[in-house]
Amino acid sequence: MKKILITGCGSGLGFEAAIALANRGHYVYATTHTEEQANKLNSLNKRYNLPLESFKLDVLCKNDKMKVLKLKIDVLINNAAIGDSGSVAEIDINKYREVFETNVFGPIDLTQLVLKQMISNKEGRIIFLSSLAGRSPLPFLSPYCATKFALEAIVPSLNEELQVLHDVNIPVILIEPGSYATGFNQKNIAKQFGWMKIDSYFKNCIQQLEKKQYTYFKLTESTNINSIINEYIKAVEDKHPKKRYIAPTSQKILIKIKNTFSNK
Repeated sequence: MKKILITGCGSGLGFEAAIALANRGHYVYATTHTEEQANKLNSLNKRYNLPLESFKLDVLCKNDKMKVLKLKIDVLINNAAIGDSGSVAEIDINKYREVFETNVFGPIDLTQLVLKQMISNKEGRIIFLSSLAGRSPLPFLSPYCATKFALEAIVPSLNEELQVLHDVNIPVILIEPGSYATGFNQKNIAKQFGWMKIDSYFKNCIQQLEKKQYTYFKLTESTNINSIINEYIKAVEDKHPKKRYIAPTSQKILIKIKNTFSNK
């Protein structure tokens, strides 16, 4: 049994992973963006009596992040993320800043806090949620893709840095989900069209862009959530963890083929 802290458990993959890991006997701190989400999770948990507790941990709130200093944490899963969309040619630069704050800077800050205890105890495990979109960018979705590309550099760097401390065993791992039918992608896509329909270089082809993007995810999204939740479990439980856990396999193969041909 490991004590696991997961961010972003109010919905989506974080919620499902928290329940799955608790069902396997781990004690899960299923943290959420809001108090309301935490209360709902705790109410749900009363019915099923799982080894799980939920509380608000906004990765942008310093006071929230300081809560981890009072906890014993064996595994940190940096799962919380947001997205945004629009053309690099005209999107408000602050939208990039907001997504980087939540997806990159907040998790790094939280990780540094948790590492104080892990390095002192000489063991632990850090997991970051990247994305296959961090391997192959999608047009008009660069604010989200860029943050995942950043994690693809940061996580391996941290993993190798901690290996320099020879008496410390703290693997740092990436989970790279493909697109899943959680509603996240549609919410992300929709953000661009509110302002692009009013004033944009692409105003005259908005309908075409909108149809193309929604159709792409309709065709590619997997409804088999278990395929990625199993990767969360393996990333936590494998005695000798891999550097990356990826699902679904079909999307992994498609991205590999796409990148091979795009590099020629």
